[in-house]
Amino acid sequence: MSQVLLIEDHQTVRDGLQLALTRQGHTVHAVGTGEQGLDRLRTTPSDVVVLDLMLPGMDGFEVCRRIRQLGDLPIIMLTARNDDMDVVAGLEAGADDYVVKPVQARVLEARIRAVLRRTGGDPRRGGDRAGREQHGALTIDRAALVVSKDGTPVSLAPTELRLLLELSHTPGQVLSRQQLLEAVWEHGYLGDSRLVDACVQRVRAKIEADSSAPVYIQTVRGFGYRFGPL
Repeated sequence: MSQVLLIEDHQTVRDGLQLALTRQGHTVHAVGTGEQGLDRLRTTPSDVVVLDLMLPGMDGFEVCRRIRQLGDLPIIMLTARNDDMDVVAGLEAGADDYVVKPVQARVLEARIRAVLRRTGGDPRRGGDRAGREQHGALTIDRAALVVSKDGTPVSLAPTELRLLLELSHTPGQVLSRQQLLEAVWEHGYLGDSRLVDACVQRVRAKIEADSSAPVYIQTVRGFGYRFGPL
């Protein structure tokens, strides 16, 4: 049974989502402000955070950044409209996925299950028998789900790790944004490519010596991304 922290200031929406997710088997802790959500995280273990962007006091963008400072907990943001600036800002702050209001509980529940699956293991195991691969200064241990650079562990959120594993599974092969959406986010036809682009930017910032001149995750203009070749 998963532990969901729901941070939503609108009580009707909060109560409705809490009831719907509880019926689906989740344990839901619901709060109305970002400050309350951060306090709850310090005292109650959670598997995923569902975070409204438009909160009183500390807004959802700042809450997202602070959660990312605490660790790699999956974050699904709720946005009142499909606004490009809001969505991109939320993804850059560290969110893994988003759902547009009015929220359909079945859609949110599907996104929660998908992001939780991304924390549960790597479906693509390769490399040597220990599951370790060396790519330049980057070491990827698929069995342990650990990435290190020059011997130092790299902290990656579950979606970031899944993206890196997917790309590095076939070095030199170009994967389209849609292929990555389906493999990493489990989004079907006409998924949102902004999820991929924002996640690539975050991973590059962590593994590249110069994210403006990437070596590991390269952009193939008009097609998508590829890992290497180094």
